[in-house]
Amino acid sequence: MEAVRTQDIGRNDLRWKIDYDEASCTLCGSCVAACTFDAIEVSVRRHSLPLSDGPFPTPRQEHRPRPVIRQRAEFARACVGCGMCEKVCPNGAIRPVRNQDDRFALLARAGGPLKRGGRTNLNTQRTLDAIVVGRISQMTDPALDSERHTFDMRAPLGRVMLARDLPLRRDGDNLVLDGRTPPVHWIYPVIFSDMSIGALSTRAWEAIALATAYLNEVCGLPIRMCSGEGGMPVRLLESDQLRYMILQIASGHFGWNRIIRAMPRMKTDPAGVLIKIGQGAKPGDGGLLPAAKVAPHIQAIRGVPRTTLHSPPNHQGLYSIEESVQKMHLSLNAAFGFRVPVAIKCAASATSVSVYNNLLRDPYRICGGFFIDGIQGGTGAANEISLDHTGHPIVSKLRDCYLAAVSQGLQGQIPLWAGGGMGMTGNAAADAFKMICLGANGIIMGKLLIQLLGCVGNERGRCNACSTGKCPTGICTQDPRLVRRLDVDRGAQNIVDYMLTFDDELRKLLAPVGNSSLPVGRSDALVSTSKDVADTLHISYAC
Repeated sequence: MEAVRTQDIGRNDLRWKIDYDEASCTLCGSCVAACTFDAIEVSVRRHSLPLSDGPFPTPRQEHRPRPVIRQRAEFARACVGCGMCEKVCPNGAIRPVRNQDDRFALLARAGGPLKRGGRTNLNTQRTLDAIVVGRISQMTDPALDSERHTFDMRAPLGRVMLARDLPLRRDGDNLVLDGRTPPVHWIYPVIFSDMSIGALSTRAWEAIALATAYLNEVCGLPIRMCSGEGGMPVRLLESDQLRYMILQIASGHFGWNRIIRAMPRMKTDPAGVLIKIGQGAKPGDGGLLPAAKVAPHIQAIRGVPRTTLHSPPNHQGLYSIEESVQKMHLSLNAAFGFRVPVAIKCAASATSVSVYNNLLRDPYRICGGFFIDGIQGGTGAANEISLDHTGHPIVSKLRDCYLAAVSQGLQGQIPLWAGGGMGMTGNAAADAFKMICLGANGIIMGKLLIQLLGCVGNERGRCNACSTGKCPTGICTQDPRLVRRLDVDRGAQNIVDYMLTFDDELRKLLAPVGNSSLPVGRSDALVSTSKDVADTLHISYAC
């Protein structure tokens, strides 16, 4: 007798199992063609059939082969639960089912560190969910009408100088500006987070850029979009839409040769420049773009061969905050004639307050913003150990930075923009309002945009294969066959519709508090249902 292979991998060791109804299957092959992970295949199964051909019942057993759909029991080709097979099956004969008894996380470590796309699975308990809007104006301070009242919802991108620090001199009865002031752009309190064309497919990136332009030009919402590391297409650099874009220079400096060469032909200045020191999903780890995503157009934009591209954990040659201020800020401001605000992005960590304090004391007064990113954000192109176990929740670090500025009387001079899990529960407007009341001037969000484009990944581990280059929805892949699955117009429309709803809901939160402008730092409007959260953030406790 053949020995039982107890160490072999079986279907029950995988996170997802394929529920297959053989009787309903017509063997059209659509599910096999749609599966980008080769998790299912056409196989043959032997059937034992009772047959009787004569005029009287004389049953006999016959064994006949029958083609069926079978799940592969391999970690390299494991089902990720994306459900594409279920969507394309005309008879509903197949679907992925979550396996409660899987040993995937344990057994798969034999092949090296796990990689996963999407968000982290561990840090799903958010501090924001323990905070509610508690100050509702009624009789003592009448509320506003969210439908008819005029709201001024603008946030600064750029250094805001106090009146006493402005280079003004008196000329008779007039005040004359005598000297250069830092550039400031007043924009909507939402910035679409930095996600490069390499991380996203060309269609996904185009959909976000199209939505950004439409929101600005048609809807009157001056939302800005950050390019992410890797540069951007020359056609966009030389178009009028560049004024809606924030150019990012990250530790890898990918794509900046093309940006510099395109500067003489730029019709307009970009909205800003963002120097990314680190990101909240994997602080101190650096970015990683696998070779599978470095398609020919990505090679051209980034100026690299087809290879796995790793961004260093920090900017090489810049080992202190002072150096970054002196070298990068001065050079980048000078490159655009001191017309473009330059900001810094760091991961939320124990040193966030130290970085912010140094920027506040910047003698050049050219730092145009401080972006901090929390652990619950990111598109997920990182090792699982980094996604789940490094970083810091965003709320407390944002509050610490704001209170540090308040203690020095410097709040509002360098705008605080915060992100990391914004809209994670589906309502980004509520998250934005709470973050603004805690001290943020605006929020940055990225993963929510991917969800609006059609991402099927979730917090329970469904799909989450953004880093593999096999995204079944065509969002996080460069495979032309898969990219064609994404409808650019429909994706852009989804983002526009969501942001218009976001704007309406933000007004509905401002109105009960009695604010017609952004309530930056108005922590009195918030209460927490957790005593620990209330004590840490210095807000009221309610039970």
